[in-house]
Amino acid sequence: MTIMRQHLIDPEICIRCNTCEETCPVGAISHDSRNYVVDANKCKFCYNCISPCPTGAIDNWRQVQAGEPYPLAEQLLWDTLPAQAVLDESQKVGAGDAATPLPDDVEQIAAASTSGQGGIAPPPWSAAHPYVNLYSVQKPAVATVSGNFRLTAENASSDIRHIVLDFGKASFPVLEGQTIGILAPGLDASGKPHHVRLYSVASPRDGERPHYNNLSLTIKRVTADHTDAPVRGVASNFLCDLKKGDKVQVVGPYGTSFLMPNHPGSNLLMICTGTGSAPMRAMTERRRRRPVPKEDGLLMLFFGARTPAELPYFGPLTRLPREFIDINLAFSRVPEQPKQYVQDLIRNRAEDVTRLLRDENTYIYLCGLKGMESGVDAAFSDICCRHGLTWKTLQADLLQQGRYHVETY
Repeated sequence: MTIMRQHLIDPEICIRCNTCEETCPVGAISHDSRNYVVDANKCKFCYNCISPCPTGAIDNWRQVQAGEPYPLAEQLLWDTLPAQAVLDESQKVGAGDAATPLPDDVEQIAAASTSGQGGIAPPPWSAAHPYVNLYSVQKPAVATVSGNFRLTAENASSDIRHIVLDFGKASFPVLEGQTIGILAPGLDASGKPHHVRLYSVASPRDGERPHYNNLSLTIKRVTADHTDAPVRGVASNFLCDLKKGDKVQVVGPYGTSFLMPNHPGSNLLMICTGTGSAPMRAMTERRRRRPVPKEDGLLMLFFGARTPAELPYFGPLTRLPREFIDINLAFSRVPEQPKQYVQDLIRNRAEDVTRLLRDENTYIYLCGLKGMESGVDAAFSDICCRHGLTWKTLQADLLQQGRYHVETY
């Protein structure tokens, strides 16, 4: 009898963010409404999914009899991982078995994942130290709603809210670019508690109100899926319906990659759509509140929405001075106007964008609908081609240096 090592996902701490499934190059990871699972017959132990996982749920391994791994049907029913079986050392697969990683390899990956979770790019070298996983599903923090304000016009098709949560005396430190998890009350169709939903923090590290123990979120009420079929978003509707004084269970914080630089002279090139503006607002507010703003580099924002009425923070954005932030707004559904998307405006500002791309102090952030990625990528490629740069080479360098960060959904 031979023993093999099987890759598994811990259902107790998995927050169902889909990062692992999107990252897996061989399609070994799948999910249902309850659990994310790994197919032992497809997994090649490439470790691509380990580092991006924000919670470490992906970094779990069990020794099983070769040819008899835990089947997918069984994994989908788990509430907890099975205990590690006690195995005879003489039965373990040796180092020459390509299907099984060495124990040392697993230890190295575990160490790497706990020190650098949150994305394929490392954080900026000058980023502040983030705290993660302070509160779990089993022991969440409890926040009180101190504000719920509609950001979009009453006649707009999108109901987007600015929600402020106060943590009282509970320690819940967050940095710009981090996310928190919301536990919506109630049970799903299978009678289980709803999965955690992740939302980017929209306020800077010193709080929505400076020096108060609170934070803000930018929440869109979900009433349809990506095909426009009617659907009621569990967490988004729960949050959008909250009243002042209501209690919310919060887990996290999460994220160690999508962070802003702190050194003088750093430029931020921010590209977003809709509620993807949340981390951009946090970073902009952090810069606005700094006591010596002249030491900071440039802020440039490309922000897309259907119409001005559906663009979160439209009013406050229009009041920010241009010498503080260079704002470019793209609207795709304005009557009698040509459609514009963020990538169109990036091309329109090719000279200025190229100067930022050439500057080693520039950090780029994309957040919003996943469909924007290809358009922005093509725009950068076109600009670089016209100015003697190769985008794919530059992009690889930016990623390695922690200067290109993407969070899309």
